[in-house]
Amino acid sequence: MRLILSAMVVLLLAACASQAPVANNAADPQAASNYLRKSATAKETVDVDKQSVGDLTSADSDLWGRIRRGFQMPDLQSDLVDMQTTWYTQRPDYVQRMTERSQKYLYHIVEELEARHMPTELALLPFIESAFNPQALSVAKAAGMWQFMPGTGRTYNLKRNMWQDERRDVLASTSAALDYLSRLHDMFGDWYLALAAYNWGEGNVQRAIARNQAAGLPTDYQSLRMPNETRNYVPKLQAVKNIIASPKQYGLTLPDIPNHPYFVTVTTSRDIDVAVAAKLANLSLDEFRSLNPSFAKPVILGATEPQILLPFDNASAFEKNLKSYNGQLSTWTTYTVSERARPAAIAEKIGVDADTLMSVNKIPAGMRLKPGSTIVVPRGDDDDEDISADVAENGALAMEPDVPDTRKMLIRVRRKQSMAAIAGRYGVSVGQLKAWNRTHRDLAMPGQALVLHVPVGRSVPAEPGPERIATSVGGARIERASLAVGGKSHGAKRGAAKPAAKSAKSAKAAPAKAAPAKGKKK
Repeated sequence: MRLILSAMVVLLLAACASQAPVANNAADPQAASNYLRKSATAKETVDVDKQSVGDLTSADSDLWGRIRRGFQMPDLQSDLVDMQTTWYTQRPDYVQRMTERSQKYLYHIVEELEARHMPTELALLPFIESAFNPQALSVAKAAGMWQFMPGTGRTYNLKRNMWQDERRDVLASTSAALDYLSRLHDMFGDWYLALAAYNWGEGNVQRAIARNQAAGLPTDYQSLRMPNETRNYVPKLQAVKNIIASPKQYGLTLPDIPNHPYFVTVTTSRDIDVAVAAKLANLSLDEFRSLNPSFAKPVILGATEPQILLPFDNASAFEKNLKSYNGQLSTWTTYTVSERARPAAIAEKIGVDADTLMSVNKIPAGMRLKPGSTIVVPRGDDDDEDISADVAENGALAMEPDVPDTRKMLIRVRRKQSMAAIAGRYGVSVGQLKAWNRTHRDLAMPGQALVLHVPVGRSVPAEPGPERIATSVGGARIERASLAVGGKSHGAKRGAAKPAAKSAKSAKAAPAKAAPAKGKKK
């Protein structure tokens, strides 16, 4: 009873505090939107270190009915809508999987939409974007339930680092998606055009409108010229809307979704393994990850003030089990790479399994780590220190291909010869040679300068060969150097090389003049 009362007091205080700010921000729609979004999330968050999960349930009713009552967009009628509706109705198993998967997220999305006075048709958009799969990743690298591209995610403050990708975070990505859709509606004044812009980009929609205006044509969604994917985007959403509105008409059955939160949000200030968190919440690892898909590593960092989503009953179990748990909450820590090295060498140095190191840090084969990289490694038995806030904020993994160090050479061709002959002489491929010099030609002409990258330590080919006129190790800026022909050194100017070679006697008689012929780098 005490736990329930404490939670009710927290909620009552939050509700009282939520009255005035909305009125104060009435003149600023964006501020009001931000406040509503934050307050809607905050009222479901329980700090299990200091508080208790209380009674957050409400009366059961049908969430589908609530969604239907919130429809605001005019119905789109076209052959494309009919075609898309038929496509879905012919795949009842697919519709069943999508709608069952949506049960975890729909209540939260509807709450957010209603707080912003936005149409509940938008709650159906993840059916089109990702089939309500928060782990979805497109070939174009759009990620999450709302399919944010990396650039758009940055624009809407979706954090993406080695620990977390908020494009997959249920709360953060939903808030960002609704912010984006709201902005697009403000820009175009039409939900169909806003949806087209969400799919195609606002710049493309603006240009399509401008083309129609210049041609004296209508500028509504169905009149614009656009790619097939965008042309079918709104009809797909309308088809899903038709099915949700009247599932029996299409011979489909929707799963029951009660009109109360599926999850609540808890947080903790201590590092905790994902597997341990799932165990304490009495959830399978897959179920835990379906609600918390943004965590990219096997450990959740307390320094980040994480928002961990759990079904209500499981949140209560998590709270209880966490307080009585005597084991090690986290078995992972971090290691900072001090010098460029292969993963196997680092693993041997710090005494961990190389395969584990590469798997946990998602290091592909054939890569090496750059200095300053942060990697996740198993924590020692005597290490009870959590990962710092600085590492949580700034830690990054930087990799490069594990190829031999090269020196960059600039050579001048002395006689007409094929690119294949030059490539063979220096042990590189013709493709590499052409790419380095941005050319498609098969022949090199006398006097032509070519760039080469050859492994450090490889000897320069003997005559007959091109003149080497510059060298730089490690891919740095080429420094002008002496000429070297067939392994012999000469002065920096051709004319200066001949007098030095006229006779050994003159060279001995004037050592000071011959010194420049040693070809030292500047």
